[in-house]
Amino acid sequence: MTDQPRTRQELYDRIRQTSKQEFILEEMIRLGFWPAQGEIPEDPADEIRRIGEIRRELDELRRESSRLQNEQALRKEMLQQRLAESRRKRQETKERRERERLERAENWRQRKQQEISYLGDGVSAGLDRTNGNAERLQSYQLPLYNTAAEIAAAMDISIGQLRFLAFSRKTSHISHYIRFKIPKKTGGERHISAPMPRLKKAQHWILANILEKLELHGAAQGFRSHHSIVTNAQPHVGSEVIINFDLKDFFPSISYRRVKGLFQSFGYSEAAATIFGLLCTEPEIEELELDGKTYFVAVTERHLPQGSPASPAITNLLCRRLDKRLTQMAEELGFVYTRYADDLTFSASGDGLQNICNVLRRTEAIVTHEGFSINEQKTRILRKNRQQEVTGIVVNEQLSISKKVLKRFRAALFQIEKDGPEGKRWGSSTDILASIQGFANFVAMVNPEKGAEFLAQVKAIKNKW
Repeated sequence: MTDQPRTRQELYDRIRQTSKQEFILEEMIRLGFWPAQGEIPEDPADEIRRIGEIRRELDELRRESSRLQNEQALRKEMLQQRLAESRRKRQETKERRERERLERAENWRQRKQQEISYLGDGVSAGLDRTNGNAERLQSYQLPLYNTAAEIAAAMDISIGQLRFLAFSRKTSHISHYIRFKIPKKTGGERHISAPMPRLKKAQHWILANILEKLELHGAAQGFRSHHSIVTNAQPHVGSEVIINFDLKDFFPSISYRRVKGLFQSFGYSEAAATIFGLLCTEPEIEELELDGKTYFVAVTERHLPQGSPASPAITNLLCRRLDKRLTQMAEELGFVYTRYADDLTFSASGDGLQNICNVLRRTEAIVTHEGFSINEQKTRILRKNRQQEVTGIVVNEQLSISKKVLKRFRAALFQIEKDGPEGKRWGSSTDILASIQGFANFVAMVNPEKGAEFLAQVKAIKNKW
């Protein structure tokens, strides 16, 4: 520090590095106005130097303090920046997730308008399988509808409406069916599930566009064009023995899975077969009231409802193998076989009579193997020496109506014509005029001559009353 400053700036720097007093002291020593250090007892220069050292230490402490304060400020600033960055990222994440949610919602909305991916628990697994067997469908001359969108467009309804009609719920606030009971001719009650208009329209579409285009076995006489109870009874006229079987719980025994499998066997994709199967089946339900609301609770698995326009055609198609096997068995044993819905009829004469036990045994085995069961209480063996009936028509010698029934009908017509329809009943309907008209048409179908007589009498009653 003995070098003399050459510029004013160097002078200022020297003073800042020490102190003004130290600088003056050193200059005075350098110029010879003050003795060197240690030459004067109690030299005041030592005090000046000590004060300078203390001041420098204080300056250093101040700089350190300032630096530390700056670090805290920087840390605080960094923390604020991090918080601001974190808030920004959280906001960006929130906005991104909201955009993604809206995109998913929009994609789901568009997807729901174009396809069906869920129709309820236990029935939705195959809705993503839309590949059908086009070659098989074409061989049956069936329409190639393998996706929900194609089915909805063909039915002239939206995807949402199709989903609404096909959705399978264990508990629901709505029901697509009106349920009621009607008495059976043989006693007991028949449970009818009549579909509501929109579902009924969809079932009619399935019937007209798919089910009615498929070939049935010749033994099936019910629910098909140009066939009736008359064509069912005709092959058995004049037989020495007639055997009648009744299939137990016919419609309820045909499950949703069997119906779905039937549509798949035509060549339809699993997705299409699932939709068709759900449209054509329904479970038994219990109607409950809770807190002022009505609930429809499924108590069974889905099955064919009796009352759907598609159910009879489905049963005929499902029974094709049953009809084939029973026909082959009947021919082997010298019998004739026909089926009208759940009524199985066998007839024979001559040598075939010795095979009655075989028919009973083998029919039960075949029916059971095909997934049905026989109502043993309704099995009847009718021989020539008593009235033989097939689906309500007497077939002993020719097609006719029971004499007892015709006698009662004549008496009913006489009373109605004489006293009027008030208080009179025929059959289970409350509309007496419609009932007698229907029975007269039935008689005319079986026996045109007698039917014409009854129809004329019914017409006179209508004109009079």
